[in-house]
Amino acid sequence: MKAVLHYRASEGFRAALAAYARTAGVTAVVVDEFDDAAFAREIADAEVLLHVLKPVTAQMLGGALNLRLVQKLGVGVNTIDLEAAKAAGVAVSNMPGTNSQAVAEMALALMMSVLRRLSYLDPLTRQGQGWAPDPDLIDGVGELCGRTVGFVGYGGSASRLGPALEALGAKVIYTARSEKPDLPGRFTTLEGVLTGADIVSLHLPLTPQTQRMIDAKALASMKRGAILINTARGGLVDEPALVSALCSGHLRGAGLDVFGQEPVDPDNPLLGLPNVVLAPHQAWLTPETLDRSLAAAFENIRRLQAGEPLLNQVA
Repeated sequence: MKAVLHYRASEGFRAALAAYARTAGVTAVVVDEFDDAAFAREIADAEVLLHVLKPVTAQMLGGALNLRLVQKLGVGVNTIDLEAAKAAGVAVSNMPGTNSQAVAEMALALMMSVLRRLSYLDPLTRQGQGWAPDPDLIDGVGELCGRTVGFVGYGGSASRLGPALEALGAKVIYTARSEKPDLPGRFTTLEGVLTGADIVSLHLPLTPQTQRMIDAKALASMKRGAILINTARGGLVDEPALVSALCSGHLRGAGLDVFGQEPVDPDNPLLGLPNVVLAPHQAWLTPETLDRSLAAAFENIRRLQAGEPLLNQVA
C-alpha cells in the first residue's frame, strides 16, 4: 500500500513517518504542498492521502484513481471536498484530540504574548532599545489573573486550557452546543461571551453556519480593550472588520494562528499592526502531536488493509 503525505515536512516529521511506514509495510512518499507536478505523479497510484492543510479538491481526487482514504492529520475537514470524495468512493477520516494539547498551549501563549506586548518588546530588545520603550505602550500590558476569558466552543483544546486559566487566577465563561458541567467556567450565550470576556478565544470548526461569525457587529459588542485569540480557523473572523477594531483601539490586540487565506497574503494589513501576535497555522505542530497523529493514521491504514471500520470516518 502506498501513502502520500502532502506537506512540507521537517526532517523529524519525515523520519517519524518512515519509521511508522516500515513497521506497517507501507510505502510512504512526502510531497511538498507547492510541488503540483510531483503530487500529480505520486498520487496517481496511491491508496492513502495524508492531508494536512492544502485543500483536497475534486480535481485532485480525479487524478487519484486508486485512492481509498483521505486521512486528515488533525480535526477540521473544511479543506476537503467531502462531496467529491463521496462521489469518488473515497473515505475521509479525521483524528479529534490528537492536537488538542498543542493548540491549548498555543492559545495560552498567544494570550500572554498579546497581554505582555511581546511583538513590540522582542524586536525593540533585539535593536538594543528595550530599556527605553514607549511608556504609553507599556501602560497597556496586563496579566491574565483577574481577567475573564471566554471560549467560543469548548472542545478538546479549550477543555485543557480552562483549568490552566483558572489556576492562573482567570475566570472562565463559555458558549458551546451544550453545557459542560464537568469543566470549569460558566455556560452562557455567544452574546454573553462577547460582552462579558476580556479575552475571547475561538475553538470551533469552520462551517457555513460559523463562517465570519466574528463580524463587525460581534467585534463591536466586545468590551473596549478586549483581546481576540484565534487558533481555530481564519474564516471564523471577518478580517477587515478585525483590522478596523484593532486600529480604532476598540480591541487591545489579537493573537492569530490562522487566516482567511493561507498562506497569508504578505499585503494583509494584519501583518503590519503592532498590537497583533501572529503565527503561520502552527498551533497544532509539535513532535508530540505528530507522533499521536501518525499513530492514528497508521491504525486507520491497518484497518483499511484489513477491511475493518475506520476510526473517526466523516465521509
